Amino acid sequence: MTTPPIRLGVNIDHVATLRNARGSAYPDPVRAALLAQEAGADGITAHLREDRRHIIDSDIERLMAAISVPLNFEMAATAEMQAIALRHRPHAVCLVPEKREERTTEGGLNVADDANRLADFIAPLRAAGSRVSLFIGHDPRQIEAAARIGAPVIELHTGRYCDLVAEGHADEAALELAGLLRGVRLAASLGLEVHAGHGLSFVTVSPFAAMAEIRELNIGHFLISEAVFIGLGPAIAHMRRLMDAARMEG
Repeated sequence: MTTPPIRLGVNIDHVATLRNARGSAYPDPVRAALLAQEAGADGITAHLREDRRHIIDSDIERLMAAISVPLNFEMAATAEMQAIALRHRPHAVCLVPEKREERTTEGGLNVADDANRLADFIAPLRAAGSRVSLFIGHDPRQIEAAARIGAPVIELHTGRYCDLVAEGHADEAALELAGLLRGVRLAASLGLEVHAGHGLSFVTVSPFAAMAEIRELNIGHFLISEAVFIGLGPAIAHMRRLMDAARMEG
């Protein structure tokens, strides 16, 4: 059986972070999204946080109007965000945990302990035509709960693995990668589409791109950081090459 190609979603949040640091109109995250699209991104991810620390409401409106690839709208499972998603009806909605004090998303949703609320929350989003995914860790309990409540997609949190690699903890990183692989295979066996993301870089992306069950990787902060040195288009194009090579070899 032929392994399906892997998609690259580019998160443009931190272009907006840089813009907001000066309160100016630039750099424009919509321009970044268009550049990402040209460089080989299969989709654009944008996280509209409760405190609007990077992406703001007008960015979502402009992204929906400007890009021709799918928009993945990351958001917390709140009534405010649900109303925004139902108004715009993006291609995809990814539910993530959100704490005001965190710098970035620190962990996955606790679906198992919030199953009834989340099932009710995602139902109207799915009815509106948005593909709903849940950002979770590789704990089998969370994966099984995601399947039970009817979420068609999960995105596995790769941040701990990436941190362990960066810190030089090879043995622990190998254990974490093995746990993620088990989670990927469990999710696929339950009929879930599997995505992954958080902290991925040129160094850490290949093991995930090689997993045939993973259909999409979402990468943001590293690509925006690398763009400072080599440009956004070249950074995305190189990531695309690494992903495609790992997929072929895997």
